[in-house]
Amino acid sequence: MSDTAKTTDNFRNHFLVASPWMSDPRFHGAVIYVCEHSAEGTLGLTVNQPLDIHLGEILEQLDMHGGELDLPVFAGGPVQTERGFVLHNPGQRWQHTAEVTADIWLTTSRDILADIGAAKGPDEFLVALGYAGWGDGQLEAELGGNTWLTCPASPDLLFRTPWNRRYQAVLASMGIDINQLSETTGHA
Repeated sequence: MSDTAKTTDNFRNHFLVASPWMSDPRFHGAVIYVCEHSAEGTLGLTVNQPLDIHLGEILEQLDMHGGELDLPVFAGGPVQTERGFVLHNPGQRWQHTAEVTADIWLTTSRDILADIGAAKGPDEFLVALGYAGWGDGQLEAELGGNTWLTCPASPDLLFRTPWNRRYQAVLASMGIDINQLSETTGHA
């Protein structure tokens, strides 16, 4: 049995917050919402790094209504950057919808985008292209190296906090002031 299978920590429905001294530029300042964490690995979406494209542009490219929607689309992560993900509040189920929690669902099918463009989609949502992924035990190793801080997620921080304040807001929810973090890590 692997170390991951033995662990009782499950980071599903948690935020991963990149430590200020993160060396990987793709994740510097990132807040990642963990959608799945199991013995097979982890899948998360970066929720505070918008791309230079808005949702309306994507809907127009897909020949859907909603071209006027001036909402950010996030760089969900470096894996499969052409693949779309929609985190949203519960309600209607679309073709490929999974419950992450009772309050946060994930849909990966185009039908949700058509409904969003036609103003029939979920009340609260976030669209990302690509995802962040870790293999079996990889995230746990990074956590042990103080690369990430973790805390339970909430719909309020995910959907109702402006994207450019999510990093500070998630840290504040943990009682951390970014200005008081040391650039050295260690264990007491």
